[in-house]
Amino acid sequence: MAERAERGRPLLLGHRGQRHTRRQIVRYFRSQVIPPDNTLAAFELSLERGCDGFEFDVRYTHDRRGVICHDPDYAGLNVANSQYESLRTARERRETRDSDEQMPCLEDVLARFADRAYLDIEIKIPGFEEEIAEAVRQRTPQCGFVISSFLPPVLHRLHELNSELPLGFVCKDRKLLSCWRELPVSIVIPRINLLSDGLVQEWHAAGKQVFVWTVNRESEMRRLGMWGVDGIISDDTELLVKVFGKRQP
Repeated sequence: MAERAERGRPLLLGHRGQRHTRRQIVRYFRSQVIPPDNTLAAFELSLERGCDGFEFDVRYTHDRRGVICHDPDYAGLNVANSQYESLRTARERRETRDSDEQMPCLEDVLARFADRAYLDIEIKIPGFEEEIAEAVRQRTPQCGFVISSFLPPVLHRLHELNSELPLGFVCKDRKLLSCWRELPVSIVIPRINLLSDGLVQEWHAAGKQVFVWTVNRESEMRRLGMWGVDGIISDDTELLVKVFGKRQP
């Protein structure tokens, strides 16, 4: 099970590293400093700002390579039907600027951050659990990690492969929230509109940790801190660190 960050504060995690919000675009429009989300630059920025780590999305290509991508399509290509190298050289227009950074793969992220960041590795599709388990076996994150998913079959299969893997159930549908009881997870990760103080208490009493996404308002951050959540996932890492303070070296 992941540990709470120092000084009792929750773990501070950048959503896809660092995402654009309207406030940030206004704040940084002139300097263009916000990199595209789910890139190595976005992950670096979340750590530079003082977060403990970041959440990122993993999909698999036709040749069974794990790439960091939220949507099923990238730069006009369907990820599941494309070869890894074709995606690596593709370019996609991203919000405030064109990205000149190649799409990273899971091994890239583990090689660069496994020794210095908490990693929330969200799996978007089923059928590649063996590859995921092997990747983290070869380069186990040393600052803590969770393999998370909306998909119960993915979590069950990962548990079958290695019962020691820390797993997290991501949920955005209130009707599915009770599924946590039947899942081999140590962390429950609800969308913020589903959470209440009572649920935090219930999950803690059951020995689960509670991460919350996506939290972008200061008032929400402070309320969740009072409730004692274990991790907060935010698009606005600058605000998140301003509220809770930077991680200790």
